[in-house]
Amino acid sequence: MKYARVGGAVVAIVIVVLLFGSVTQAGQCSQAGAAGKYGFTLTGLLILPTGAVPAAAVGLATVDAKGNVTGTEARSVGGDYAEETLQGTLALNSDCTGSLTLQFFEAGSLVRTSVLSVVFDDNEREIRMVQKSLQLPSGAFVPVVISVEAKRVHTQED
Repeated sequence: MKYARVGGAVVAIVIVVLLFGSVTQAGQCSQAGAAGKYGFTLTGLLILPTGAVPAAAVGLATVDAKGNVTGTEARSVGGDYAEETLQGTLALNSDCTGSLTLQFFEAGSLVRTSVLSVVFDDNEREIRMVQKSLQLPSGAFVPVVISVEAKRVHTQED
């Protein structure tokens, strides 16, 4: 009878360790694991003194294993369309949250710097973001309500 209890306890401990180990690993993210190419969609509003202006964009961004980000974006703000390039850095925590700082350029000229809070999910295949700030080259900040969703198109190895 003692052997049955000990055996049952060992099995229970092994199950707990296996479950805890898989939960811990599933919830961990890394810069290297986030590396790849992502397609993204942006929607929201810029809050200007004259009122709210709708914004939307689609694009592709590549993240390397060191957190460097480059890409392109086609955007429309209040009906004004532009094609832009972007570059910046991703700082990713092991709990899959982080921060993304991006500079956007039109024809080589800086047009804004954006900071976004990010959460990676689906084993680092998807990113959900909300924009924290938008700063113009003049130093002025524009209030925004913008969210972004990104999905991995390729890993860095592809």
